[in-house]
Amino acid sequence: MARAEAGVEWTVGFPDLDPAEFPMLWALTPYGDAVFNQRQLPLLLAELDRIPAACGGQWVGQARELCQVVERGTHLYLWFVGD
Repeated sequence: MARAEAGVEWTVGFPDLDPAEFPMLWALTPYGDAVFNQRQLPLLLAELDRIPAACGGQWVGQARELCQVVERGTHLYLWFVGD
């Protein structure tokens, strides 16, 4: 198990994300869990490449690192755990 420590600032930028433009990131909520499989990671990484600055932060780099862990393994998932 690998984990990240950085949190996401939900009140700045995230409410303004367009679900058609950022469907993977739009799946993240502060209260629910979101799970990404290996096939979804390229889409998530592409969205992280173009995430608005208001939504960025330390969590983006940590999410990228966790994506690499999942990509290198088998039967692994990237979980974002809500409140």
